[in-house]
Amino acid sequence: MRKTAPPKTYRVESFGCQMNVYDGERMEEMLSEQGISAAAAGEDADLVVLNTCHIREKASEKVYSRIGRLTKGKDNPPLIAVAGCVAQAEGEEIMARSDAVSMVVGPQAYHRLPAMLERAVDGQRSTDTDMPADAKFAALPRRRKSAPSAFLTIQEGCDKFCTYCVVPYTRGAEISRPYSALVDEAKKLVEVGAKEITLLGQNVSAWAGEDDKGRAIGMAGLIRALAEVPELARLRYMTSHPADMDDALIEAHGDIAKLMPFLHLPVQAGNDRVLRAMNRSHTAESYLKLLDRFRAARPDLALSGDFIVGFPGETDAEFEDTLKMVDAVGYAQAYSFKYSPRPGTPAATMDGQVAPEVMDERLQRLQASLSRDQLAFNAASVGKTCQVLVDRQGKYLGQLLGKSPWLQSVHFTGDASIGDLVNVELVEALGSSLGGRLV
Repeated sequence: MRKTAPPKTYRVESFGCQMNVYDGERMEEMLSEQGISAAAAGEDADLVVLNTCHIREKASEKVYSRIGRLTKGKDNPPLIAVAGCVAQAEGEEIMARSDAVSMVVGPQAYHRLPAMLERAVDGQRSTDTDMPADAKFAALPRRRKSAPSAFLTIQEGCDKFCTYCVVPYTRGAEISRPYSALVDEAKKLVEVGAKEITLLGQNVSAWAGEDDKGRAIGMAGLIRALAEVPELARLRYMTSHPADMDDALIEAHGDIAKLMPFLHLPVQAGNDRVLRAMNRSHTAESYLKLLDRFRAARPDLALSGDFIVGFPGETDAEFEDTLKMVDAVGYAQAYSFKYSPRPGTPAATMDGQVAPEVMDERLQRLQASLSRDQLAFNAASVGKTCQVLVDRQGKYLGQLLGKSPWLQSVHFTGDASIGDLVNVELVEALGSSLGGRLV
C-alpha cells in the first residue's frame, strides 16, 4: 500500500440494525473531529467506511461486492475501512482477500479509527478487532447534532447464545454502559435536537447498573431517570429478550407517559421444540402470558416481533404453530426472515436443513399473515388523534412524515417543521403507513 494524501471527505455506509446506525453516527462524529467533511450526496469520498452487519445471508460477499464497485476503473480509489460485525468475524481474512482495504476495525474498537487512518495515510494497513467496550464509549466525542429521533446504545453483547446467532461472537459478552454516562449523553442529545430517544442493545432489557446514589437498578430505573430530562418528549427501547423482561419494566409501561406504547419482543418461532433447538429460554405459552402482562399494564400497546422460518428440522406442523402464534398476538408490525446458516454457530451444522423452496413458501405465508395484521392495526387507528413527531420531508411537495406513539409512519401536509410534535388526526390506513390531517 502506497502513501496517500490525508482524506478531505468521508462517507460512512451503515448496514443492518439500529445499533449499526448508532455506531455509524459516532464514527461520522469522530471523523468530523479530525477535520474531515462528509461527502456531498452523489459525490465520491476520499474515505469510505463500510459499517457492516453479519446477520444476513452472504453478508461478507456483499461487502466485497461493494468494495469492487468503489474501486473498479478508478485511478485514485478511496481509502476503504471495513467496520462492524463482518470485520469482527473475518478480521485479517478481509485484508487477504482485498488489497483495496486499508483498515479493518471491529464494532468495539472503532474509537481507534483515527489512529488507524493516520497509519493508512502513511501506507500501513491495520486490523483491530479487540473488544474494550468501556474504553470505546469513553473515547467517543460528545454529541454535537441529532435528528428529532435519536439512538442511544446502553448495552452491547449477548450471553444467550441462540444457536442461529453470531452476536455473542461478533459483539462479545453482555456489558452495560454506566448510568451517569447514559444520562449525560441523553441530555446532550436533547440539547442538540433530539425529542425522542430509542435505547439500544443486543439485549437491551439486560441493562443493569447503579444510579447516582449508588443504588442497583435495571432498565426500568434508567428509563425513569431519563424521563426526568425536561425537553425529552419520548422514550423507546429495542431489542429485548423475553427472559429479561421484569416486573419493574412491565410497570414502567403503565405509569411513565414518556415511554411510548410500543414493544418489540422477538419470539422467533411458535413451536416449543423449535424454540428449544434455537436455545430460546421461553415457550410459546410463556411468551403469550408475558405479552398479556404488558397489555394489562398498557392496553393500547403495539407489539412487534422477529420470526425465523425454516430453522433446521422445522416441520410443516411446527411452522403452522408459528402461524397460530401470529394469529394469537396480532402484531402491529414484525420482521421475518428465512433461516440462513451463520458460520461458527451450532445451527449451521444441524441435521434437517430445510430446502430453500420450502422456506420461500413458508415465508410468503408468514408475511401475508403479518401484513394482514399490520393493516388491521393501522385500520383500527383511523379516527384517532395523536401526537406525531415530524422527522423528515415526504416525497411530495409540502408533505411531512413522522412517527405516531405506536411507531407507525404518518404522512400529512400542513404548517409544521421537522422536529415538531404536532396533533394529527389519522384518516387513512395503508399497509405500512397512515395518512393524517394536521389538527
